[in-house]
Amino acid sequence: MSQVNLHEIIQQQQEQLAAMQAQIQALLVVGGAGTGGVTMGSNMGSHMEVAKLAIFNGEAGKVGGFVTACRLYLRMKMREATVEEQVFWILSHVQGGSADIWKENVMEELESEEVEYEMAEEFLTSLKKEFGGGEEELVKVAELRKLEQGGRTMEEFVQQFKRAARGSGYKGRLLVEEFKRGINGGIRKKLMEVENPPASIEQWYRRAMALDRNWRESRREEERLRGKKETAGGAPKQEQRQIMPRLLVWQNVICKSTCPENYIPAVMPPLNHTSPPSMAATFLITHLMAVLQPSGYSVFHGGDTPT
Repeated sequence: MSQVNLHEIIQQQQEQLAAMQAQIQALLVVGGAGTGGVTMGSNMGSHMEVAKLAIFNGEAGKVGGFVTACRLYLRMKMREATVEEQVFWILSHVQGGSADIWKENVMEELESEEVEYEMAEEFLTSLKKEFGGGEEELVKVAELRKLEQGGRTMEEFVQQFKRAARGSGYKGRLLVEEFKRGINGGIRKKLMEVENPPASIEQWYRRAMALDRNWRESRREEERLRGKKETAGGAPKQEQRQIMPRLLVWQNVICKSTCPENYIPAVMPPLNHTSPPSMAATFLITHLMAVLQPSGYSVFHGGDTPT
């Protein structure tokens, strides 16, 4: 057998082996899908869209969000990358301000092998400690103590409160007191006056959201019923309120300007803001005819044209 033929045989066997390995890998993927295995989740994560990571410039108040975003991206898109690749990818998003100096120092230490990270999580911990430390906790505490519900729904306020509380150092009773201070007074009072008031922060979250949700639903229902009543019976009353003051004024002016001194009109029906407009109109027309027609004026021409 010639050397050329032997080379071709080896090449064919290598191609067959590669094909078999691909088939085995495909079977493993299908098996992972059927049993909820890790293989399927790992492959899916590499194809999922992930939000673009924002640049971190060293601000203490942003270090927590940056670290969380890095962890999410590494788990979903860079599981197979080496620790060194993951660390340098994180460093590529650290730019600006004091972060540039720290970044240069870290890169020099990595290249000279002065430091070595066994996991990317270790590097993220050192980053958070460098830029957060006690200052981050102070920022979180200040944010937490400024939070107030205002016009927001309780669901929105709870999420913002949880985010500010994370990393503030507040726990237990101290956290509950801050939450009670931040929610609207009406909800706080109702929850504190019930027979079994909430005790833990999770109970306060859950019951405050339920109470706020029920109150808003009740308010929408009242507005809906009020709108139906106004549509059904509100318009005639409004029209009557607008018409009656005018008729009463006209009645007063006409009597004073047209009646002779010794003229006593017929018995006037008692008119007020609740009288039907037709009663006032009938009286005024009758009164005008009695006063103006004997003088030769027409009621229907403004009283200034002889009939």
